[in-house]
Amino acid sequence: MLAKLRTFALAGIDAVPVEVEVDAAAGTPKTVLVGLPELAVRESVHRIERALANLGYFRPTGRTIINLAPADLRKDAGAFDLPIALGVLVATGQVKPDQIADLAAVGELALDGAVRPVKGALSVAMAARDQGLKRLLVPAENAREAAVVEELQVFAVTSLAEAVGLVTGQVDVDPVAYRPEEVAGHLNRYDIDFAEVRGQESAKRAMVVAAAGGHNILMLGAPGSGKSMLAKRLPTILPPLTATESLDTTRIYSAVGQLPPGEALLATRPYRNPHHTISDAGMVGGGHVPQPGEISMAHHGVLFLDELPEFNRKSLEVLRQPLEEGCVTIARATGSTTFPARFILVAAMNPCPCGYLGDPRRPCKCNPMVVEKYLGRISGPLLDRNGTSLQMPMP
Repeated sequence: MLAKLRTFALAGIDAVPVEVEVDAAAGTPKTVLVGLPELAVRESVHRIERALANLGYFRPTGRTIINLAPADLRKDAGAFDLPIALGVLVATGQVKPDQIADLAAVGELALDGAVRPVKGALSVAMAARDQGLKRLLVPAENAREAAVVEELQVFAVTSLAEAVGLVTGQVDVDPVAYRPEEVAGHLNRYDIDFAEVRGQESAKRAMVVAAAGGHNILMLGAPGSGKSMLAKRLPTILPPLTATESLDTTRIYSAVGQLPPGEALLATRPYRNPHHTISDAGMVGGGHVPQPGEISMAHHGVLFLDELPEFNRKSLEVLRQPLEEGCVTIARATGSTTFPARFILVAAMNPCPCGYLGDPRRPCKCNPMVVEKYLGRISGPLLDRNGTSLQMPMP
């Protein structure tokens, strides 16, 4: 018997429709998975077989073919476990085909049949709505973010048995309700405050101007002058995060699995502070299957680069295009993926390697050639993209 079920694969931060086809027939006992699956997907066959057995469901005894269409799209996630398992149950006559006609499912299975969380549930829900589907089964941990898409009925499932009971009508489960008042209650609530900073009036004034105009800023000052403290508090004085901006940023964090547990949407502007050892791929994104980098994680927020000259030259130069265009495109042989990257760049550096050039209280130990080489690590085009340069006095 042939069974068909809808699911989705992540391509960057977007969800792409995938059709799961399961054909169970007589023959030599063997399960074949096709459709350009990566290792994590190929291993799903063993997880599904043990989950079905441990829950007491009948397993196919003949030749079973599982196809993930379209065949030219790479599938690389454990989110296909739940839809494949439901497809197997339909193909073996344990679930009726019409019971899964208007739904999609995502979820990774444990060997005991428990459903584990997946990445990109928000993008999956948005894609399911655009495909005209009425119901979506997601792991319970992902239900709140998926329920943000109100035109879709989102059901939280904790196990394969619960999912089967839901589609067959044996278990009465209400769809997860989105409560915007809960999100609104936490929106733009920060644990820190710009008003906590005492002194450095000229620096605070420059920060306010940068926040009001969305300008990048470069802070030059000795260690202990408050550069990091001011940068960390810059998001608290940016314009309030809107619902649309929160949705855009949440999709990115959901796609990389960094959305805080239990949160439906990000409530504050992101603040990213990568270490200076970061690679260019970590900064802008990349990988065999392109993933967002730090600049996309800072979308609608602040990217803080402390000790700017210590960063790899290539990691800094790749920032030039995103700073101009507000997005970054990662090209691979199989296609290109564009990630949003509209952020405020805040950079901090010392005036010299020892950090005390011009300090009236501590003498500088660096000779002029060392200072010139240190400052020359930052290219002119990148410095031109900093709308504001600030000399930080010692407090």
